[in-house]
Amino acid sequence: MEGKAFPKKIKKEEPTVIDSLNHLPRPNQNHASLAEHFSDLAPPLTDRQAVLEASRCLYCYDAPCVNACPSEIDIPSFIRNIHQENVQGAAQKILSANILGGSCARVCPTEILCQQACVRNNHQECAPVLIGLLQRYAVDHAEFQQHPFQRAASTGKRIAVVGAGPAGLSCAHRLAWHGHDVVIFEAREKAGGLNEYGIAKYKLVDDFAQREVDFVLQIGGIEIRHGQVLGDNLSLAELQQQFDAVFLGLGLNTVRQLGLASEGAPGMLAATEYIRELRQADDLTTLPVADRCIVLGAGNTAIDMAVQMARLGARDVNLVYRRGVEDMGATEHEQHIAKENQVRLLTWAQPEEVLLDDQGRVCGMRFARTHMCDGRLQPTGETFELAADAIFKAIGQAFDDSALSDSSGQQLARDGERIRVDEQLRTSLPGVYAGGDCTQLGQDLTVQAVQHGKLAAEAMHAHLMLNVEAA
Repeated sequence: MEGKAFPKKIKKEEPTVIDSLNHLPRPNQNHASLAEHFSDLAPPLTDRQAVLEASRCLYCYDAPCVNACPSEIDIPSFIRNIHQENVQGAAQKILSANILGGSCARVCPTEILCQQACVRNNHQECAPVLIGLLQRYAVDHAEFQQHPFQRAASTGKRIAVVGAGPAGLSCAHRLAWHGHDVVIFEAREKAGGLNEYGIAKYKLVDDFAQREVDFVLQIGGIEIRHGQVLGDNLSLAELQQQFDAVFLGLGLNTVRQLGLASEGAPGMLAATEYIRELRQADDLTTLPVADRCIVLGAGNTAIDMAVQMARLGARDVNLVYRRGVEDMGATEHEQHIAKENQVRLLTWAQPEEVLLDDQGRVCGMRFARTHMCDGRLQPTGETFELAADAIFKAIGQAFDDSALSDSSGQQLARDGERIRVDEQLRTSLPGVYAGGDCTQLGQDLTVQAVQHGKLAAEAMHAHLMLNVEAA
């Protein structure tokens, strides 16, 4: 997204002090040296590399890679466009299916989705077509003179979207495309959601998340109101009264707890909070660094946290998981990144006690060794301790129930803590839709959230236009 459609000028937020870690030292290296550690994880393809890689695609008629793509991008078609040097046409194909195709090309686990399904992914061929890098190449090099999608005539309908993350942005863009007016209500100072605040810095560099938001908004008809928190200064009941439809793209905004004593001690922090501060920091030398640290968890957030602490200069980084490697949520690709950065992966170990020094600060953790017994995770009776200056929790996110504390919110049917929706992303309340991580549908992936937003927008549009025709 280097063309005119993606301006680079972005004003950064000032980083805040992470109080729980303020006693820790700062990095030994200067900002320039540290910044090199957070450059692009996967360097982009050159023009020649892109054309050569595109030539490897067989342009399958019934392409398995398309079936594996949650956002249903016509992969063979866009790759053929690259091979024919029609980069703008390739980007148009991608963005018509996934308006956040640039960020998804960078953060999507293509190794377990489209590339795993690629027919060239076999022992004879050695490697699948590098679909993710080709998608990035197309979107980055498209020189759009204007937004590639033009708004339809105004419908006179207004829709509220709660949350400016991938699901909300995708929904808003598709609604605006159909001629509806959209107001996005966002709690934070910046739009982008997980892409802006929750992804490892080396995966989305150069303010890409904000440039992508700017691109989405160029279609027109979308207003973002910041500082709007559902369940605080905003209620679902009010939105239902003021708008023709509502989309909830709330995400999972609270951190699961271990339930251990001293969990709030200095040196104990949610991984997502540290990642947020790191992504917003203009000067990496201001960040506290634990020389020895423990990361609890087994998903991509745990990997992101561990790798970034290692790149900031931590000497000893342990990622600890209560089950085996085969149960880890992080892909093999992510695990490989961790090992390349000297992160030690320890499995079959469950947190038992937070260890504190004389000043009440974290100095380590005691773990109980675990194993599977009759299909259940059980302690073996053995324990061990790890020394650490900080412990980061990456054991999963939870839904913030306060968001739905008003009368309308309490009427929403739930599947456990998440909002229940049908195949058209409709909730149990008429005119209210939901998508992304706050629902139980699909995988908790950025690309899945984008698809939810798109499908919800299409369902809303069809329903609103049906009512117009009936009137």
